[in-house]
Order: sequence, then structure tokens, then C-alpha cells
Amino acid sequence: MTTPEGTDQADEAFAGLSDAALRRVYGLASYLLGDTVEAEDATQEAMARAWRARRSLRDPAAFDVWLDRILVNTCRDRLRRRRVVQIVDLAASPEMEARDPFRDFLARDELGSVLDALTPDQRLVVVLRFWRDLSLDQISERLDWPLGTVKSRLHHAMAAMRGRLERDAKGELREVVR
Repeated sequence: MTTPEGTDQADEAFAGLSDAALRRVYGLASYLLGDTVEAEDATQEAMARAWRARRSLRDPAAFDVWLDRILVNTCRDRLRRRRVVQIVDLAASPEMEARDPFRDFLARDELGSVLDALTPDQRLVVVLRFWRDLSLDQISERLDWPLGTVKSRLHHAMAAMRGRLERDAKGELREVVR
């Protein structure tokens, strides 16, 4: 994110911090949303929100936490809309088919399909815990949730993932035995 001429030093510092964080933020959005195009849009939206709210950042040392919170909230909104809004079937227009290599990878990846089955809040907690390797306290801070809520969502997400993986494994075993 570059700044126009004549901006103050705080704006330039913010631009430098956001430039350095862009790749990390985009990677997090990709894992949270499972779609590169949507991750690009979410990253752009989050960075724009951060720029508009840059004066609210009191401690530059907390920039990553602050920006992660903005991104996670942006992704959470998109995940929730995904559950509510019905996607129009484009089968009538096969020439409109676009390939998303990240989504294709996740579809082939067993863990990716298990992540897709989680609720948006469960997916957020799992990705932040295991992909970003954040502690439960750090996740609580980024999501602005009580620690107990983070623990509960992670517990239920892990149980759901375990159950789905076990069901899938039993299904594969049945196919091999036949």
C-alpha cells in the first residue's frame, strides 16, 4: 500500500507496516475462506478498513494483532454471507467456469474438505490455532471473544473434524472390503 506525496510520518509508517503484512494477511484469508479470489477481495477490503481506521491504532507494536482482527472480522462476515446467500448455478454458462487452484487443492485435500464442513466460527478458530500457530489467548485477543468461547469452539470443531474423518475412513474401509 503506497501513500501519496505529502502524507505525514504516521501514514507512511502505517503504509510500511501494511506492506510488510500483506502476504501474511492474504495467506490467512486464503486459509480462512478457501478461495483465492475471495481471499484477494477480503484482503483488499480489510486493508481498506485498516487504512480508514489507522488513527485508532494506539500501539504500532500491536499492529499484527489489530490487522488480524480486522481481517478475521472481514472473513467472518464473508463466511456468514456464504451460508445465507444462494449462489446462482452457472451450469447454463460453461464458458464462465473459472479455475481456482487453491480451491482445487483444498477440494482434493482431505483436511480442506473437513474444514469446509465446519461453521464459520469453528473454522476461524482452527485456522488461527493450527495454521497461524496462535495460542488460545492470542486467538481470544484477535477475535475479541472470551477465552472460554475460544476453547469451546475449538473443542467442538476438533470433535466435528474427528467425527468426519472417522466416518470417511470407515467409508473407505467398506469400499476396500467389498
